[in-house]
Amino acid sequence: MRARPGRVTIYDVAERAGVSISTVSLAVSAPHRVRQETRERIVAAATELGYRMTAGRRVGAARIAVAAPFTTYPSYLRRLSGMLRRARDAAVDIIPYDLDSAAAAEEPLLDVLPTRADVAGLVVMGVPLGGAARRASRAARIPVVYVDVVPSRADAGGPVILVDDRDGGAQIGRHLAGLGHRRVLFVHEPQRSPSYVSAGMLRVEGLADHVEVVSIALDRPGAVGADVPRQAARTGATAIVANHDQYAAAVLAELRSSPPAAPLAVVGYDDGELAAGLDLTTVRQPFEESGRVALERVLALVSGTEASHETVLLAPALIERGSTRRLLL
Repeated sequence: MRARPGRVTIYDVAERAGVSISTVSLAVSAPHRVRQETRERIVAAATELGYRMTAGRRVGAARIAVAAPFTTYPSYLRRLSGMLRRARDAAVDIIPYDLDSAAAAEEPLLDVLPTRADVAGLVVMGVPLGGAARRASRAARIPVVYVDVVPSRADAGGPVILVDDRDGGAQIGRHLAGLGHRRVLFVHEPQRSPSYVSAGMLRVEGLADHVEVVSIALDRPGAVGADVPRQAARTGATAIVANHDQYAAAVLAELRSSPPAAPLAVVGYDDGELAAGLDLTTVRQPFEESGRVALERVLALVSGTEASHETVLLAPALIERGSTRRLLL
């Protein structure tokens, strides 16, 4: 005799089929990831109990909010893609929230948590949490994982996933110094608040260990113009290093339209299809891996299987291409 549909839950189906609720959820939302034999057993159990299996939000899935400046920096979309790939193998619903860029804000701290009552965990990328948001997350017992946010003492309550940007800058510096360059022009967006340590600040630190650095701040890649090669010439810089590949692409376009008297080496940061298409020397960041690791950490905190709040430091890698060559003296 079938149980009444209104009384049957996913837990009943899981118990009858001899599987976990996560497996039942995957059988509904991603059946290709569940073995046929297991799927058939789950369907049979649901049929016997009168449980209606429908697609949509995965029943029993953990809801994870992910907040980042997605529309400002494409790199955060790549991190999100790493999370989505990892989520294929778990009962997870990811809810993205777009934030303003921290670099463009006078007060970059995120003080309002973009979460709902049914959110189990939060991943914050690229924007530090303010005191009010930290207190709110603790009061609600919402685990927080940070990505691309250099931790302060106040952030000690959550794991941090970082790419070693100082080492990335150092790799560029060693590469250019080995080619004979001694002074470089660093092109970056303005950082309006000194209240946090940005990736660009760390990259300059590593770069400056090997070459002399002169900086120029521009609001956006579209603001790159003839003043950039002129600034390089005035300061004696023989190479231009950009904080992101988009800036480097704009620099290359300007150099093509108005070739300088002396050739300039150009280096970007991030790597991807844009850099490969432009034959741009750049630093590759493990974006997808950082997203995957962040999701695994927040799920571990939500489930209580892990309580580690350590910082995970991922390694960048210099990719040498045709935009940098040995300096001809």
